[in-house]
Amino acid sequence: MPPIQAPTIRLRQLGMELRRRREQAGVKLEEAAAHLECSTTRVSRIELAKAKPRIRDVRDLCELYQVPPEVQDHLLQLARDAQTPGWWSEFEDVLSAEFGSYMGMEHAAVSLRAYEAQLVHGLLQTSDYARAVLEHTSLGLFDDSDELVRRIALRTKRQELLKRADPPFRLELVLDEAVIRRPIGGSEVMRAQLQHLLDASQQPNIGLRVLPFSRGAHPALDGPFYLIGFSTPAHPDVVYVESQAGNAYLEKPEQIDRHTKMFDLLTSEALDYEETRLLIDATIKELR
Repeated sequence: MPPIQAPTIRLRQLGMELRRRREQAGVKLEEAAAHLECSTTRVSRIELAKAKPRIRDVRDLCELYQVPPEVQDHLLQLARDAQTPGWWSEFEDVLSAEFGSYMGMEHAAVSLRAYEAQLVHGLLQTSDYARAVLEHTSLGLFDDSDELVRRIALRTKRQELLKRADPPFRLELVLDEAVIRRPIGGSEVMRAQLQHLLDASQQPNIGLRVLPFSRGAHPALDGPFYLIGFSTPAHPDVVYVESQAGNAYLEKPEQIDRHTKMFDLLTSEALDYEETRLLIDATIKELR
């Protein structure tokens, strides 16, 4: 299975390697920043793949770290490749830089394990459901505007990931029961959304479970999270957490282990695939 060489994953690979070379050379963050005549924050963001370095910056850092010529050539090529925009760049007018980084991660991934507490995951939202969500969460700032249409188009385009064949993409999703009970957009829109979930759950690369209210307290009461998986050991999993205060990427081994255990516990407490389909089907009938 070939790895996906998306710009974001190249940027991440570059950042990890620059950090490794800096630490190997015994150079402090402050020294690297002084060499580039920039802030330590910028160097840190480059290492965390949150900022694109200039080709000249990579060359200067390689010289400071005394990186061998053949490795330096490789890093410079990674920096050039990272400048290539992803497909989502065509939506940059409605896409924040922060979520653009997430889109790059998602595009480069081969798996996603996600827990959702309030809403259907974006990869499985219908257009009408997405419209209702955007209209309410935006507080009416772009109702029926071009921006709303563009945002819905972005979500639709994003869902093509589920049809990718080489390499295939696997989605494992746990939904809190509140997600299927709250009639977003009204009964008709919600029925269509639930039917879409039923249809999607029949796909071989999609695993869907509902965590019922009857289970009571559970490990993810703090809110939703995503475990993004990649195809090579060189790129370990990343945890993505969304909140009103801002979004965060968690990459430390102990953070990944903790969220992996959380997800495993959630799946063990959730309904199995067939029980989930029966509950969703019953909910559709209730809405009628």
